[in-house]
Amino acid sequence: MSDIKVYSEQTFESIKHINENGQEFWFARELQNVLEYSEWRNFLKVVAKAKISCENSDNEVSDHFVDVNKMVDIGSGAERKISDIQLSRYACYLIVQNGDPRKEVIAVGQTYFAVKTRQQELIDDYEELTENQKRLAIRNEMKRHNTSLAAAAHDAGIVKSLDYARFQNYGYMGLYDGLKAKDIKQRKGLKKNQDILDYMGSTELAANLFRATQTEEKLRREKIKGKSEANKTHYEVGQKVRQTIEELGGTMPEDLPTPDKSIKQIEREQECRKLKGNE
Repeated sequence: MSDIKVYSEQTFESIKHINENGQEFWFARELQNVLEYSEWRNFLKVVAKAKISCENSDNEVSDHFVDVNKMVDIGSGAERKISDIQLSRYACYLIVQNGDPRKEVIAVGQTYFAVKTRQQELIDDYEELTENQKRLAIRNEMKRHNTSLAAAAHDAGIVKSLDYARFQNYGYMGLYDGLKAKDIKQRKGLKKNQDILDYMGSTELAANLFRATQTEEKLRREKIKGKSEANKTHYEVGQKVRQTIEELGGTMPEDLPTPDKSIKQIEREQECRKLKGNE
C-alpha cells in the first residue's frame, strides 16, 4: 500500500467554507493540517509572517485574518472551546508563500491560492467572463508585472536588452520544458515580430503570469545578484510552475491550443464596438 499523497486543487477546495454573505473563507486549524504542520504553535509562526506580509502590502490585517473561538468535540459528547482564525483566500495565499518550500503540498497551495487570488484581483466575476475577456484581463496584468519583473531583474544585474532577452528565455525554458521564445513562436506558427503573449489562451497566460510574479518576488526577497543567478532563478521558478501544473493534472503550456485571434485583434474589435455604440 503506497503512502504517497497526491495533492490537487481539491485539497484546498475541500476545506473551503462559505459564510452567510456568500463569502469564502478557510479555518487556520484545518489549513494547518492540510499543510502538514503537526503543532499549532509552529503554524502560528507562519501565520505571523503572513500578517506582516499583509501589512507590508498596505492591506488591513483584520480584513483577512479574523480571530474566532469555536467548540470542538473531545469525545463522549464533551466539547471544549479552542481559538482559531478565519482566513480569506488572500490570507491563505500569504501563508503558503511563507510556508516550508520543501513540502510538496506547499508548492501546490502556492499555485492554487496565487492563481485564484490573482483572478479575484483582476475582477470579482472572473469565472463569468468569456475566454477572450479573461485573456484581456490577464494580458493587461501581465504587462504590468513584466515591467516589475524587468525592474527586479535590473536590480539583480540584468541591464542590457540582450541580457534581458536571455533572462526571459530562461523563464520560458523552465516552464516550457527547454523551449525558448523562438521555439514557442515556431510551435504557434507566429512571425518573428509577433508577441507570444498575444497568442496565448487564458490558462497559458495565467501560468506565465504566475512565473513572472513569483520570479520577481524571489529576486527581491532573496536579494539575488548577478546575471547567472538571476537566469537560474527564472529557470527554476518556471520549472516549478511546470511541475505544479503536472501535479495538478493540467495540460503542459506548450500543448495548449493557440487562439485564433490575437489580443490586439480582440482589442480592435472592442474599440470598434465602442465607436459604433457612440454613433
